[in-house]
Amino acid sequence: MTDERRAGPADLARGRPRAAARLAAAARRVPEPWGFVLAVFVGAKLVLSLVGVLVLAAWDGVPGAPPAAEALMRDQQDAVSSHRWVSLWFAWDSFLYDHLARLPLDRPWPDFGFPLLYPFLARPFAPLLGGHTAWALLLVSNVALVFQLLFAYRLGARLFGGDGPADGRRAVRYLLLLPTAFLFQAALTESLFLCLALAAFWYAERRRWLVVGIVGYFLAMSRSVGFLVVVPLALVLVREHGWRVGPRAWPRLLREGWPLLLVPAGWLTFMAFCRWQAGDWFAYQHTQQTGWGIRLQSPLTVAGSALAGGNSADALRVWLVVAALVVAVVGLRRRADWPYLVYTLVVVLVPLSMGSPVYKSLLRYLLAAFPVALVLARWARRPGLDPWLTAVLALLQGALFAVWLTYWTHLII
Repeated sequence: MTDERRAGPADLARGRPRAAARLAAAARRVPEPWGFVLAVFVGAKLVLSLVGVLVLAAWDGVPGAPPAAEALMRDQQDAVSSHRWVSLWFAWDSFLYDHLARLPLDRPWPDFGFPLLYPFLARPFAPLLGGHTAWALLLVSNVALVFQLLFAYRLGARLFGGDGPADGRRAVRYLLLLPTAFLFQAALTESLFLCLALAAFWYAERRRWLVVGIVGYFLAMSRSVGFLVVVPLALVLVREHGWRVGPRAWPRLLREGWPLLLVPAGWLTFMAFCRWQAGDWFAYQHTQQTGWGIRLQSPLTVAGSALAGGNSADALRVWLVVAALVVAVVGLRRRADWPYLVYTLVVVLVPLSMGSPVYKSLLRYLLAAFPVALVLARWARRPGLDPWLTAVLALLQGALFAVWLTYWTHLII
């Protein structure tokens, strides 16, 4: 008689705890940040994908779904994948990035509306995925999300330390609880931009300025607002020198912080690409002006017009911006936190100052304000506040996720 046939129910029952113990031991061997980060990433992916498929299935029976304005996008999603848990992560700009990722490089470049880092990163991965550049974009976003969570863990524990790893875990959790944090998993630039921004600040806090400059170079190539992040990064440098900016401090600041010049150099690289391909250093700006009517204006004027216009969606966008700014101003009022307050003001007010259609995507661009999540994580250390804050943010994100998936996509993108 074989061993399998001799094994009785009692032996099998004893085997289950041993297998669980082996799995637990293997999990404990994973370094602390990575084990938690990967578990949260997988958990968020599974929960959001399941909720997304259920929401879309529920809306299939609604008359007129999808509306005519979104029929083309749904066709594009179906072309990416027949599996909804994959295709739901593509919307609007995703298909423009896919277009840029497929454009041949041996002929004049025709499109300058977006910085090129994100679509260009997809190119080397596409052959590994059967030539599917759209899948490669999704891979880039999700790999960036994993590292984004890692840097959020490290930065949260360093800035608001006190509980050690507990602060890092809260920072990761609240970053994923931001109202539109589901977009981190989509084929969009959010996770890549925030991964690079968090990495830049993490290395700045550790005074590794050459690494900061290199990361900042690519940050500036990922989104137009990226080169402005040099300002809060420079404030970290000044803070580390006791806020001394007099003539005697300049030689030391320049000697240590010269790599920060690489941050605006990243955007200059894209401008040079525009000049090389189109003979126009400002082809990006001109494309957005003529194609989408984007022009610089006062953010206060834009916000006031939105509130006075009587449109509830516009009002919701503005009030969420106000809420983010209030959290940042209240939570980052200490001098040591000023670089993060300035960063938040930059990434929130710059999109608001560009008017429509950038203004219409404010709920998307608010995700760049990661210090808001760090402040919420610090506040959540107070007894009794964490579960309530978690519940409110989870419900808000769930509602916005359902809205993004169904009729009102234009509320967010």
